[in-house]
Amino acid sequence: MAQRPDPYLIDDDNPEWTEADFAAARPAREVLHPELYAKLVAGMAAAPAPAPVSVTLPLDPRIVDRFKQSGPDWQDRIAETLKKAAGF
Repeated sequence: MAQRPDPYLIDDDNPEWTEADFAAARPAREVLHPELYAKLVAGMAAAPAPAPVSVTLPLDPRIVDRFKQSGPDWQDRIAETLKKAAGF
């Protein structure tokens, strides 16, 4: 005896695809506006930034003083400076 589908899972507004539906389907890049598709792909491809790693690093005290004098978040600015120097 065939099992009957759960009526709770049946969605008349969004029926299950048939083989004909799959055969007629086209890739998103063919049906979306090129700018919208580019944004969609860019959003999917963006990888989260890696978590920061804490290190102990001997620095010239003049460097630390210069960054501290520039205000709060001086450690973040040092990290940004190192990223730029590394080519990120």
